[in-house]
Amino acid sequence: MENRQENQHRILVVDDEESMREFLCILLKRDGYLVDAVSDGQQAVACLKEQNYDLIISDIKMPRLDGFGLLDHVKERFASTAMIMITAFSTAEQAVDAMKKGAYDYITKPFKNEEIRLVVENALERMDLRRENLQLKKELGQRFSFANIIGKSKVMQGVYDLIEKVSASKVNVLITGESGTGKELVARAIHYNSDRHDRPFVAIYCGAIPENLLESELFGHEKGAFTGAVQQKQGLFEVADGGTLFLDEIAELPPMMQVKLLRVIQEHEFRKVGGTRDLKVDVRLVAATNKDLAQAVTEDQFREDLYYRLNVIQVGLPPLRDRREDIPLLVSHFLQKLTPGFSTTIPDGVMRRFLDYHWPGNIRELENTVERCVVLGGKGEITEDSLPPHMLCISGTGDQQLTELPEEGLDLDDYLGAIEKDILLKALDRTGGVRKRAAELLHITFRSIRYRLAKFGIEAEGGDERSGLGCDK
Repeated sequence: MENRQENQHRILVVDDEESMREFLCILLKRDGYLVDAVSDGQQAVACLKEQNYDLIISDIKMPRLDGFGLLDHVKERFASTAMIMITAFSTAEQAVDAMKKGAYDYITKPFKNEEIRLVVENALERMDLRRENLQLKKELGQRFSFANIIGKSKVMQGVYDLIEKVSASKVNVLITGESGTGKELVARAIHYNSDRHDRPFVAIYCGAIPENLLESELFGHEKGAFTGAVQQKQGLFEVADGGTLFLDEIAELPPMMQVKLLRVIQEHEFRKVGGTRDLKVDVRLVAATNKDLAQAVTEDQFREDLYYRLNVIQVGLPPLRDRREDIPLLVSHFLQKLTPGFSTTIPDGVMRRFLDYHWPGNIRELENTVERCVVLGGKGEITEDSLPPHMLCISGTGDQQLTELPEEGLDLDDYLGAIEKDILLKALDRTGGVRKRAAELLHITFRSIRYRLAKFGIEAEGGDERSGLGCDK
């Protein structure tokens, strides 16, 4: 047997009918899979001793060891391998029994090429997700730096790489992203992956403290410095000495405090309110904002010199709608967190609701939604009845309607843009990537769809029909 190549799935076909084995091998190899084939369950058991398989496609009725016996063997010894059962119409009831015993799905003969392809693709996707979850839990147990930062998408892998690079330095970092994208988690990851990890990590929300108290909160005060200052108080800069100070929503910092913060960055010293001497401090600053700080500088709402001092390296966090492939992982993570020790399932239709929703509140809203579902639906299975009403207003065509405006608000341009992009992608998918046909489907001109696709950086076929050969016999 050939060695498995990186990033390729290996499939074992088990069927006593030679023509069926050959047909499945040709079909699956054409789709890029590595395929082995044997004629009965005993030969399959022998193959499993020599090679790991991602998926087994097995007939039920075979000589020596049938599909049920093979399924029992696989479930007992190879839990990470999925099985699809093939059956004739007369034995469909047996196939249902096989699913109860742990088979992923079954297909009845005769079947269409696209039918088997779709079932195979879904089975492998689910097994990959399960393995990624296990690997992710292992990695999170080994590295606190990425605790609760969940994501397999390419954009999140870039965020992980950047965190590792900036953590090794001492420069100030600016984290940008919409509300609920996990900016404080990234700040903590930077701290705990740095050589300051055994020193304090101190966080403050700049918009939550009145301006007249903010200076005392940051720098501390001497006894009697003002009415009510009955004793000396340490400020957060002093508490965080040697560690990291996280300034959340830095755009809310009042102008006078911007001046004082700039001095601390430049001189590495500060003075308490009511104090007479300067105190040296070694603090790494990590700031975060959900606003366009460069635009705030242009509008004279934020000091330019402070902006460049804070923005030595910028870590941009994507909104959840731009990394939808991470949603199943996040939902699974929150379910494990909320229902430890329980196995809670999510039907495909409910997961589609999660994938189709726009998530203006991002990961924070997603976690709150999962918690609601657990409270209302119990720990066994998440149902549509437990979803918020506004999620049920999303149609299957990608139209996303809000019945309620989230408390944190939303970026209307981003929201509408995401809907437009989603519809364009669905139109291209339906028309096989042909722009001319997609434009006709959306009742717009070819010039208009070309402009819209360019706006979102979407690549597609040209205006002519695309030809191709089908695989069905």
